[in-house]
Amino acid sequence: MTSDGMSGVSVLVATPLEPEHVARIEATDPRVSVLYEPDLLPVPRYPADHAGVPRALSAAQLDRWSALRQQADVSFDFDWQAPAEMPRNCPRLRWVQGTSAGIGGFLERTGLARTSLVFTTASGVHAAPLAEFTLLGLLYFAKDMPQLARWQQQRHWQQYAAGQVAGSRALLVGLGGVGRAVARLLAAAGVEVIGAGRIPPARRAADVPGLASCIAVSQIAEVLPDVAALILACPLTEQTRHLIGERELRLMRPGAVVVNISRGQVVDEDALIAALRGNHLGGACLDVFATEPLPASSPLWELPNVIISPHSASTAAAENGLLTELFTDNLQRWLAGLPLRNVYDRAAGY
Repeated sequence: MTSDGMSGVSVLVATPLEPEHVARIEATDPRVSVLYEPDLLPVPRYPADHAGVPRALSAAQLDRWSALRQQADVSFDFDWQAPAEMPRNCPRLRWVQGTSAGIGGFLERTGLARTSLVFTTASGVHAAPLAEFTLLGLLYFAKDMPQLARWQQQRHWQQYAAGQVAGSRALLVGLGGVGRAVARLLAAAGVEVIGAGRIPPARRAADVPGLASCIAVSQIAEVLPDVAALILACPLTEQTRHLIGERELRLMRPGAVVVNISRGQVVDEDALIAALRGNHLGGACLDVFATEPLPASSPLWELPNVIISPHSASTAAAENGLLTELFTDNLQRWLAGLPLRNVYDRAAGY
């Protein structure tokens, strides 16, 4: 993966980005030329929104966007208009830097995974906010915040004894950039973290700060009865789809908590709802769902022992700066003919 013979590179910024970050990309190297016209891009709804609301562009503006695409050697994010057609609409394109860590499903749906383009993910950029969201979920249920909220509404004063996360044990599935951040933060809070990942357990326990021990994914069922929380931070692949179903949820101890910062399809959502309705689980802290947006008819909306986040736990105001830092580092590597960070692995699916 090199840029042999490349005298210059045209970078299409295909997502809304603050001027200082665009300038930072342009300053990466004298050979870099940035193509960025924000008036042609979707309007962001909040900071670091990489989807946004598409504009009603004139024919001339659409022609201009087409012309920009044709010049791009590298694209910062996917084409908002026709991502599946990028190989045809961007004839010079060789590499796309994604703004999400989990792009496997998107690449498969669009057919881009079957092209020769190089894709790099944003793995690691969203790790800190997702780790904080995980700790929030564990604290929320340990301190019985749903009950405190009910008492506050009732103006009811009653002293009680809360639980604590320190001294508890959690099973963390997924030991990539996000999983590593979760392990560090939970260990600092006094949680004994058992990790489950693809790399041999003996190596992982030593390599990931914060892990007390490590198991193979195939051993999850053996550990579930002994943990107070199950945290899902793994990519969605054919191996992890419905990794957690009725059997696994039934194995968990009464009152245990599920945190999902992975993808909704990693959990059998119907089985999760049943376990929550029956009060077998103490609660669920969910940032992802089987169908998004979460349908208004979903029972999850009404369950008092559920935290619902609209797939936004990873988004922080500082995100664009971190994405730009990753991209400019990769751009320097690309120009120097060095291996890129976070290259999407088609065989693994992430």
